Amino acid sequence: MGFLICACLLQLLFLCSPRVAAQSQPLSPARILDAMLQDYAYRAFVRPRTGIVYNATLPGNLAGIAVSALRLRSGSLRRKGFAEYFEFGIPTGVIVQPYVERVVLVYHNLRNWSDYYYPLPGYTYLSPVLGLLVYDAANLSAVGLEELSIVASGSPISVSFSNVRAVPPGGPAPRCVWFDLDGVPQFQDLEATNVCSTYRRGHFSIVVNSSEIAPAPAPSGTVVPPIPTAGGRAKGSSKTWKIAVSVVGAAIALGLLASLMLCLVRYKRDKKLEVMERNAEVGETLRMAQVGRTQAPVALGTRTQPVIENEYAA
Repeated sequence: MGFLICACLLQLLFLCSPRVAAQSQPLSPARILDAMLQDYAYRAFVRPRTGIVYNATLPGNLAGIAVSALRLRSGSLRRKGFAEYFEFGIPTGVIVQPYVERVVLVYHNLRNWSDYYYPLPGYTYLSPVLGLLVYDAANLSAVGLEELSIVASGSPISVSFSNVRAVPPGGPAPRCVWFDLDGVPQFQDLEATNVCSTYRRGHFSIVVNSSEIAPAPAPSGTVVPPIPTAGGRAKGSSKTWKIAVSVVGAAIALGLLASLMLCLVRYKRDKKLEVMERNAEVGETLRMAQVGRTQAPVALGTRTQPVIENEYAA
């Protein structure tokens, strides 16, 4: 029984350890930026109204980036879509996963920060990186929210880029690039001139695999902005919740390890006692004798008679 308990504790320890390690992995600069822009986008909802685009105000260290927020009902988004949300054309049939009553569509235009947050070796950006992320609109004071997924069940979402740099004559054909939340790029052909399509949320741009095109000028002071602090807007902060879960997970793992060590010590002690009891059962049986009112074991006669030592004995 003790061995089974030890085995269960050991299995729980192995299951908990990878999760704690995964939660402790550092965030990439792009994910830190997403969290900051979500915070500033929600701050733009001074008097929130459904279906109205609100432009966010960013600090000086993010100069050049444009962020906007649009709140919609999930049912309205699926039935009606949203024809022109800057460069994004959202058709009907877009489904939010997991389902929430209202969503906020946060728009990003990274402009001259595109190369820094989404480096793509061997490629040159012909247009800025544009982002479309979706969040739950239940609490417009929340920061550090997890992104929701959207799936275009019918026609794809179109991305019509403007001010696209021209490719030199004879150069390679430009292509669309899509970055998921982990920053992994996927390439596809353009749907039309300067138009890309997607069925999911993420970041998008047009690139060309050519060293002949001069790269866009890098922004001054490429300093990664810090993770946004909640301050007085700490309600629903999932980043704080993740840290707390990591600490609790580490404490649970240490507790399981201590319980496992205690279990092993007890198991060895019980096995030792079991061996001693088994040896006692197969040993010599003592004769019982009446001592007062109780029965008590007494040893049999000694095997060797005692001899008094005497220096005069022969």
